[in-house]
Amino acid sequence: MEKFVQAFGLLLAGGLMQSCAVSPPPDTVAPGRMTRQIVAERVSAVVVTDRDNLDRWVSRNFATSQAPGDADGGSAAPIAADGYFLTADHVLAGVDGKNVFLIYGQGGRLVPKKARVVWRSEAADLALLHIPVKTPYFYQWTPPERWLPAGNLVIHGGISTGFKSGEGRLGTALAPESTFTRNRTFKIDIPLQPGDSGGPVVDAHGQLVGINSAVEFLVPMETAFFIDSEGNRPNTRFIASLVEKDRARNHGRNPGVE
Repeated sequence: MEKFVQAFGLLLAGGLMQSCAVSPPPDTVAPGRMTRQIVAERVSAVVVTDRDNLDRWVSRNFATSQAPGDADGGSAAPIAADGYFLTADHVLAGVDGKNVFLIYGQGGRLVPKKARVVWRSEAADLALLHIPVKTPYFYQWTPPERWLPAGNLVIHGGISTGFKSGEGRLGTALAPESTFTRNRTFKIDIPLQPGDSGGPVVDAHGQLVGINSAVEFLVPMETAFFIDSEGNRPNTRFIASLVEKDRARNHGRNPGVE
């Protein structure tokens, strides 16, 4: 009973501290050329297919004639130097009985690698994947102890529109992460397209805010009006612990990874 009371007190105090805290004003810094270069170096795609190999399709610059007819997928964000990526869980909706590939820029060229599904959460619409290669270009999270105020300028790195879309704004303030923080949904005012799901939302400094999830439209009288897009930010310490546990389980089994 005493431990329960202590734990409840800590939880309540943490909640009160969060609720009483006030978000600072938004950062006025806009994503510049360097930030866009960071995103370009880390663009990654997820492909779900019956095929056992995608080398021919990739080597032919993704020619339609070479594309797997059953292919589905989306985008991803590399989060570690040894092959770990986050994507949206719904990108893997049709994965049963199929292969998952990650296409990642390696040495100036795109290389498809079969991926292993490490963890999935339908509730959070997030999934953690691993490929057995080095991934030196990866994202650092925005510092979990800092506020991300609504109005901060962001861009996204989805494969469909990431290179074409302009900057947008964070529509939801994200408070500093705590021990009790779970996945948090946030809004951005950038329209997304099929294929962008699972891609990174990045702040003006090139750091990872969260993962693209969905887009919302209002459809009165058969005419669609964009409202906002939605992303997810997990507890970053939880994701780091998943990576560490998976490394420990698979140490020495991942060729090409030190």
